[in-house]
Amino acid sequence: MSAAGKGKTYDAGRGNGRGMTILLVEDNEAIILGLEYLLKQEGYHVQIARDLREAETCVGKVPPDLILLDITLPDGNGFDFCSRVKKTGEVPVIFLTAREEERDVVRGLDMGADDYVVKPFRNRELVSRIKSVLRRYGKGNVVLQCGDITLDQETGKVCRNGREIPLTKLEYRILSSMMACPGKLFTREEILAGIWDISNHFVNDNTLSVAMKRIREKLGDEDCSVITTVRGIGYRLEKG
Repeated sequence: MSAAGKGKTYDAGRGNGRGMTILLVEDNEAIILGLEYLLKQEGYHVQIARDLREAETCVGKVPPDLILLDITLPDGNGFDFCSRVKKTGEVPVIFLTAREEERDVVRGLDMGADDYVVKPFRNRELVSRIKSVLRRYGKGNVVLQCGDITLDQETGKVCRNGREIPLTKLEYRILSSMMACPGKLFTREEILAGIWDISNHFVNDNTLSVAMKRIREKLGDEDCSVITTVRGIGYRLEKG
């Protein structure tokens, strides 16, 4: 796979595909739970800071690859924190906030923020914006590898033993989530929750079964040794 040589390659069997760290600075527990699940499904390691004090500590120890930053926080505002981060390093910052007034957007961008996303947000759009910002910093080309399967998150190419595997958008999303956490048992409910917003229509249980069958066929996994079924629960991508 030619793209694998251009960027970072992470052996999903050892590192769970979590090549980059995102610091989420947010105090709303519902948003924290949803975003943590979403970002982990994308292969990111997620740090949580519920106030600016925790955020300062996280950045001071090991700077993350990207910061998702709310503006209104229990011990201050995100504008000041963004300004400090931008003065001391090259960590990309995306504001993720309910404040949609033009003056707030302009203020955030003028402080050096790399993007400004207003709540409520669409999951896939947010992920796309994150990847776009990371690419601008030279961090966007991550290749997940599990056994003889590689998945290039920038180009969207999936290969097995160097042979490219054509997948639909739905199939790619399912395999990408599983490659981020090889060896993990994914319940059917977890997978369905992760692919809910790929399209504008409901993805039902039967659709998942068909998609999984086609993924196996395309991977040449006739004996179900790559993706195993745990009856009555879900699926697991073996580490290889």
